[in-house]
Amino acid sequence: MDATTAPHIIPPEMPQYGEENHIFELMQVTGSLGRGVGAMLEQLLIHQPKEPISFMIEHLQRNNDHDDFQHAVHPAASGAPGGRRLHPEVMLKAPDTVLIERNLGKRIDPQTGEIYHTTFDWPSDPDVQNRLVEPAGISELETAQKLLDYHRNIIRILPSYPKILKTISADQPCVDVFYQALTYVQSNHRTNAPFTPRVLLCGPQGSGKSLQAALLAQKYGLVNVCCGQLLKETVADKSSFGELIEPFFEKKVTVPDSIIIKVLVQRLEKQDCVQKGWVLHGFPRDLDQAQMLKKVGFSPNRVFFLNVPLDSIIERLTLRRTDPVTGERFHLMYKPPPTMEIQARLLQNPKDSEEQIKLEMDLFYRNSAELEQFYRQAIILNGDQDPYTVFEYIESGIINPLPTKVS
Repeated sequence: MDATTAPHIIPPEMPQYGEENHIFELMQVTGSLGRGVGAMLEQLLIHQPKEPISFMIEHLQRNNDHDDFQHAVHPAASGAPGGRRLHPEVMLKAPDTVLIERNLGKRIDPQTGEIYHTTFDWPSDPDVQNRLVEPAGISELETAQKLLDYHRNIIRILPSYPKILKTISADQPCVDVFYQALTYVQSNHRTNAPFTPRVLLCGPQGSGKSLQAALLAQKYGLVNVCCGQLLKETVADKSSFGELIEPFFEKKVTVPDSIIIKVLVQRLEKQDCVQKGWVLHGFPRDLDQAQMLKKVGFSPNRVFFLNVPLDSIIERLTLRRTDPVTGERFHLMYKPPPTMEIQARLLQNPKDSEEQIKLEMDLFYRNSAELEQFYRQAIILNGDQDPYTVFEYIESGIINPLPTKVS
């Protein structure tokens, strides 16, 4: 496929670079300083220079805010701020005839750089009126050419945002356009977290990873990516990857890491993961898998290890039972069956036997030391407490900046 016609996908390196260099934190702090600073920080994410400070100094010296105009997804004269790259979630649309008419009325004050309009925004000061000049490039022919280029390119961009793009008519009073756009961007279509979280939950079987992932997904809108469940869904979908995985499921053997990582990449590359963030559990389980995940560009920015003693894990898992008639799950201690009749027919999954659990725990803790060393900024939590208390600790670790660890 021609690269110029391919969908515009946000590369995973971009949010990773932003996290490593604290660009997202700077965006929050400097949001009120004007569009020049915002454009500079966005250029940092795009170009990803090795020396961010030098890049920012050069950018400010050049004062090249106008260079960002090519990134906007709004046609000329649609009412979008010229030279400012907006997140392409709102698109302003108006007939070409209206846009050409608007452009023809633009005037610039050469002393202040302020933009006025002969119809919509004419200055009251006669001195300002007399010194206004017509900017270059706004003739009917030039505007029509710009609109032609815009229409040619926008059809390639729009398919990348099928579920998050809001089209608003710009052929109405600017106040109405503003409030429609404001209402949309303030709606809960992004994560509630202060940045886009990429969360990894590590812990032995029965440590509560699935519950914590579900709580994070519910509160912060993250995409819940359970590796085991993802593999099952891939097989059920009868996809090409599913056909590769199915024989391993039938033989009840481990799926090769090379296949797992391809399935994960395919999922994490999707627009919802890029936009909302994700919480991953069930992978990686060892150092090799962690290195593979980093190599393909999906390093987490928050890692939590849930430590639970063996006795507690055994209590949680060995007492689990399933009703073969209804499929309902019970726990002999925390959720006992309501009648003796149901209890008599309950079955235990062979994986929940004490011997199997001890093997799994031994394997996890043999690999966990290397994983903790690999994820140096990981937060170690006591998972042997009320799950909502554990969630509060995880939530705190997501919202607050990571502490700097002294080597």
